[in-house]
Amino acid sequence: MRKSLRVRNLYDGQHHLTNQEVVIEDGKIAAVKELTDDAPIDFENLAPGFADIHINGGKAFHFTKKPDTETVADIADASRATGTAYTLPTLITSSRENILAGLEATRQYMDQHPESGVLGMHLEGPFISVAKRGAHLPAYVRTPAYEELEEILRYGKGILKMITVAPEVFSPELLEMLLASGVRVSAGHSSATYREAVRFFEKGGNLITHFYNAMSGFNHREPGMVGAILESNHVHVPIILDGVHCDFGAARVAYKAVKDHLFLISDALFLSGEVTSFQWEAFDARLEGNRYVNSEGNLAGGAITLGEAVRNAVREVGIPLEEAISMVTYRPASALYLEDRFGKIKPGFPAVFTAFDNELSDFQVHKF
Repeated sequence: MRKSLRVRNLYDGQHHLTNQEVVIEDGKIAAVKELTDDAPIDFENLAPGFADIHINGGKAFHFTKKPDTETVADIADASRATGTAYTLPTLITSSRENILAGLEATRQYMDQHPESGVLGMHLEGPFISVAKRGAHLPAYVRTPAYEELEEILRYGKGILKMITVAPEVFSPELLEMLLASGVRVSAGHSSATYREAVRFFEKGGNLITHFYNAMSGFNHREPGMVGAILESNHVHVPIILDGVHCDFGAARVAYKAVKDHLFLISDALFLSGEVTSFQWEAFDARLEGNRYVNSEGNLAGGAITLGEAVRNAVREVGIPLEEAISMVTYRPASALYLEDRFGKIKPGFPAVFTAFDNELSDFQVHKF
């Protein structure tokens, strides 16, 4: 079936084009070309489907507490309802059994719903720094061992797309094994020194989990992981733009330093704000404005949507809209090495889009 969409402002993932026609055939983009008449417009603003590669829960369920297909569906549905088409459900530091259950649930859901936009699973932990664990439960933080790491990689083959680790807790051999696995290895919840972070980046690690948060900070005598990231010109750098996980001033510094490697995540504990308090074992959280905090006062997760992050990028950080859209489309796809699957409005790519209004207050997923 052939369909044509008429668009006033087309953000193709890397560029802003005006007055464009997007031709769709059999669920794929067949062509993008300039409009040749002044017939009515279908969309004022159209972008590739937004992608959130760090999200912990949906409208009602939290993936680590309830690692089953119902939660994966909840994350996908709640994200789609707020304008995000692609998701990477995140399961945090927990037991071996919980991790394997999350991988199995993600596999089952993707097998049953291959067009859902669920990209796989992000495992955040458990091989992290106790000192930089944030809200992760210390009882489940552990030193990597070959047997468990091999089991996770084997069980998660094709499903585990990203794993957050503290590089400094790994032996050189296990880190090499992980980097060679094909899974995107992200540095986060880490006390790594500047030199340890640089070594990780030199070995091929080129992704971090959430800039500024849960990592060694910058000091003029010990630049820490933050300094190593700011110095690098190849590390993919996600950031949570809610004004809480980092001040917007710090975000402006990151934008100037990191440039086209900066992209956006929600790190949402839940979406919609309907869950105001949460308990999983000793992990507790309560909603305070646009953030979740635990009883220790630590941040326990975000509470914004990816669309709200785009609006903050434009209004609070001063990022041009064209670039802010790239930060939730092409750049996260590139960070996962999946830029040939989504993130662009180009011939051959899925006809999955996020449309939005000029006020950046309404974001809707459209799939053809």
